[in-house]
Amino acid sequence: MVDWAISSPYHSIGDDPVVIWLKMLIGALMVLAIQLFAQTRFFYLAALAPLFPTFTLISHFIVGTERSPADLKVALIFSMLGVIPHLIYTFVVFFSIGYVSLYKALLFGVVAWTIAAAILVLTWQYIQA
Repeated sequence: MVDWAISSPYHSIGDDPVVIWLKMLIGALMVLAIQLFAQTRFFYLAALAPLFPTFTLISHFIVGTERSPADLKVALIFSMLGVIPHLIYTFVVFFSIGYVSLYKALLFGVVAWTIAAAILVLTWQYIQA
């Protein structure tokens, strides 16, 4: 058992069972919203729903409550740069969907996102060092 677990029921606000359940509820509601949008004539909103900063809000709240304002600003800048892998994923799927099956296009997009995210993280670590 970890030392902090003996002296405190929760190491951080992110460990609080209420917060964990809230995260799960928000995630489930977002999945439901995506499914509902996909079934309407406004199906394109299903692509916008995941871009709502649900998990970004949670992560910024946790970083903002557990770290300094300067650290939060660093996390905010990294969040802004995190849009780049998403754009790369979207472009790869968009341009490959006419040539391969949906599953392959999505797989190519995920691979492209993973490579872009790895490059982003490695570059960020190099710049921060």
